[in-house]
Amino acid sequence: MYIIAGLGNPTRQYEHTRHNVGFDVISKMSEKYRIPLKEKKHKAVYGSGVIAGQKVLLVQPQTYMNLSGECLAELLNYYKLDPERELLVIYDDISLEPGRIRVRAKGSAGGHNGIKNIIAMTGTQEFARIKIGVGEKPAGYDLADYVLGHFSKEERALVEEAMDDAMLAAEAFLMDDLSSAMNEFNGKR
Repeated sequence: MYIIAGLGNPTRQYEHTRHNVGFDVISKMSEKYRIPLKEKKHKAVYGSGVIAGQKVLLVQPQTYMNLSGECLAELLNYYKLDPERELLVIYDDISLEPGRIRVRAKGSAGGHNGIKNIIAMTGTQEFARIKIGVGEKPAGYDLADYVLGHFSKEERALVEEAMDDAMLAAEAFLMDDLSSAMNEFNGKR
């Protein structure tokens, strides 16, 4: 079994903000693969099903972004899963322009507080991740205000394409072919 987690913040006020692109990908995957997000346990909303022949949990942590690791550590422990092989995290990245994604097999938090907390709670930074570009904050903007803001119409169209790419990269992860996804998507514009 695998966990595919999209990071974000719960409640309507954060829907479709830059910081919630991870949630948006999970919602799209839920719809595409007909995996309803109806379970509410382990500080998460999630659903279980099959994608690419693999049993998966599609997860939206409900702990707010900066405490995402609490939920994921709880799920990993409950299902006795290894984060280094069975966890994929999808989240926003301000260092990538909208429309781009970056697939990684492991890495540091890179300043992302949600990822910092996952590393702290799981004890490892060796887990797969897909970063979705939301663009760099403009000069003079507060970072929190920027990532909690909404995309322009043009940016949203690019981000929708990036979310489709992220779903394809997630399928590659499930087929144990993350390196192909890295080759295909990391240079794509």
